[in-house]
Amino acid sequence: MKQSTNSTSTSAAQTLTSQESRLLVRETLRISASLASNAGLSSSTGIHEGAAIPLMDENRRMGLVGDEFRDSSLKLICCEEIDGRRWKYVAEKDSFGNFKNNSIRTVSLHTPQAPLDELMSFIRSYVVPEGFPESVTPSYVPYMTWRALKHFFGGAMGVFTTQTLLNSVGISRNSATPGAVAINWILKDGAGRVGKMLFSRQGNKFDYDLKQLRFAGDLLMELGAGVELATASVPHLFLPLACAANVLKNVAAVTSTSTRTPIYKAFAKGENIGDVTAKGECVGNIADLLGTGLSILISKKNPSLVTTFSLLSCGYVFSSYREVRSVVLHTLNRARFSVAVESFLKTGQVPSLQEGNMQEKMFSFPWLKDRPVVLGSRFRDAFQDPGAFLAIEPLFEKERYIVTYNPSKGKVYALLKDQAKSDDILKAAFHAHVLLHFIHSANNSLSSRSQQEHLMPAATDFELHIAESCKMVSTSYRHFKNNAAEQGWRMSDSLLNPGRARLH
Repeated sequence: MKQSTNSTSTSAAQTLTSQESRLLVRETLRISASLASNAGLSSSTGIHEGAAIPLMDENRRMGLVGDEFRDSSLKLICCEEIDGRRWKYVAEKDSFGNFKNNSIRTVSLHTPQAPLDELMSFIRSYVVPEGFPESVTPSYVPYMTWRALKHFFGGAMGVFTTQTLLNSVGISRNSATPGAVAINWILKDGAGRVGKMLFSRQGNKFDYDLKQLRFAGDLLMELGAGVELATASVPHLFLPLACAANVLKNVAAVTSTSTRTPIYKAFAKGENIGDVTAKGECVGNIADLLGTGLSILISKKNPSLVTTFSLLSCGYVFSSYREVRSVVLHTLNRARFSVAVESFLKTGQVPSLQEGNMQEKMFSFPWLKDRPVVLGSRFRDAFQDPGAFLAIEPLFEKERYIVTYNPSKGKVYALLKDQAKSDDILKAAFHAHVLLHFIHSANNSLSSRSQQEHLMPAATDFELHIAESCKMVSTSYRHFKNNAAEQGWRMSDSLLNPGRARLH
């Protein structure tokens, strides 16, 4: 600030303004003063060679950061912080008290990190999302640990399977012309792409049976690798075996790609799904490269192919199982919905997200037909006797669904009416599990009889159980929904995969 020589009042006002500004800066930077007190400004900082900058220990202790430049031409402008590191910005004044052009200097207030710390910081920037661990859910670490281990075993097996395929196709034995080798390899890859396209039509199943399909895909990947190794025993069957193996591995690739985004989305706390995905894939690639390198070293010693593959395969499958086990999803699909209702009926409370995901069955694949509850079934599957339908129909007059039990098939069927909305489908699924619980309880009460005797309640007992279930559902369904929401569950009828049949 230039002081005017023509006006004494103007000079006094400007002096007062300067003092107020100085006090404001001191108060604003009081928090960082204690950190700045440990960093001396030496000639190595490159601020101003030969500049005498006295240390004002008492003023620093009092938080008056600017006083350390009192007798210097350097004046403090502001402080800055990035990821825990702090800097000062100072500028130089001329003899008239004006700031010189391009005189801003940067002073580091942090001590240099050790080389190991610098290396770890560099690695973290590639393998964990920004803001870790606050930016992801707690289940992220165990998931990525098992995922990395799975990719490590997968990369190791890739070396042996590729080597076996090349030997079988005739590269090492020179038993085939280069043209025939190329054609066989192209046909193998083409078969895999066809299998990938055909399997992609199952896309909606990747949403409601996500973890089960992810684990099944890894099992198919292992099966494909085993078929590739089998070509070493029967090289004359290379083309059909290699095609079958590539179909299996491409189906597994579709499963992995389709389930990847929902899993990563469950880990992201904010709008950082892209960052979480990128770092997760980076971890997988690093582990894959490490496994490949180790496998190359092992292959040079000509180990037993069967023994090596068996060990690596067991490690891969176990890591895959623990990987999907560690995923904590907030949605209620059929498997987790069954766990939630069963726990609610036994304890009166819906399990937490962690408990519900841990109790979910990993082997309840969508193509299996042994599910005890069928949602949105056809009339002919649920009823063989017209009298059974007419007997229970009045119980569901005010509902947009009908729930029954077919003793010949041992399943509970929930039939949906054409007016059924999302909440009606959820209520029908809840009612079906309540009825199943009553029937299992009734059957367990007869367990004292001979196991060889065919135990089945009478038809009137089924009607009684259905009537009891209607009373219970009318009083407990709303409580079940509220309790599930309190635990953090998100319910959606689409994840329950209801059938398309509707009653008119």
